Amino acid sequence: MTAQNRPADFQVIGYLYTQSLEEVDRIQYAKLTQVNYSFVQPTVAGGLTEVDGAVVSRLVKRAHENGVKVGMAVGGWNDGDTSGFEAMAASPEYRAKFIGNLMALVERYDLDGIDMDWEYPNEASSADFLALMRGLSEKLRPVGKLLTLAVIAEGDEHGRFIPKEVFGIIDALNIMSYDWKYQSGAHHSPYEVAESSLDYWVSRGCPKEKAVLGVPFYGRSPTAALTYRQILAKDAEAPGKDESDGVLYNGLAAMRRKTELARRKGGGIMFWELTQDTSDAASLLGAIDETVRGFRA
Repeated sequence: MTAQNRPADFQVIGYLYTQSLEEVDRIQYAKLTQVNYSFVQPTVAGGLTEVDGAVVSRLVKRAHENGVKVGMAVGGWNDGDTSGFEAMAASPEYRAKFIGNLMALVERYDLDGIDMDWEYPNEASSADFLALMRGLSEKLRPVGKLLTLAVIAEGDEHGRFIPKEVFGIIDALNIMSYDWKYQSGAHHSPYEVAESSLDYWVSRGCPKEKAVLGVPFYGRSPTAALTYRQILAKDAEAPGKDESDGVLYNGLAAMRRKTELARRKGGGIMFWELTQDTSDAASLLGAIDETVRGFRA
């Protein structure tokens, strides 16, 4: 077994979207390798939007006490508005300013890295995106910090403009294998899409050990989105299923199966989002952790 494929190297990455100190304290840190706090946004001229300093500071303290890394997620869906990224990245001056501001944020809060979540570079901005990622890597790597990247499940108009050169300068590729065709009534995160998304990005040149499978801690119907916690509150039998009252999601068995897939075809598993889970026997993170402990045994 090669070093990069040892079960001990399997990543478990949770995104956190909250302004609640209580939610920060509720996190099951022992079951994670990294938390990505979400989100900070770029401004057109290379600035950053504000973060909740109290929440970030508490998160870093609690995570580091438990040997867990903390990244700052940059971007997110933002209602599909990528204008800030595009204007900033197109200007060498603003791009350098943005990178400097991110590095100052990393230093201020003792963060372990940056997770770039530009959703999504297009044909016109692809080269600027690569320049941004290279510039950021050149600042992060010398000080021992991580650079990760969130991408869509496959190579549609949102995925095919991620240049293959980026795979060599990132530490992990967080593949968002969810929100798939749910408007049609299809399951938004089926096993088949999880498998094909790992196959796609590895075939594009992402090293297997950097390919991190994304899973949802929420469910969807064509007209609604509910957190797993909300689904469970309405249906005590929800952990043993993947559908409840028309809402499709991943229950405990699906999480175990996808974790096994992520081990076989990738280097880790990540999920959106920590506050959507429970912390009892029905926890989705608990099912992931149980499976990962089986690898490590």
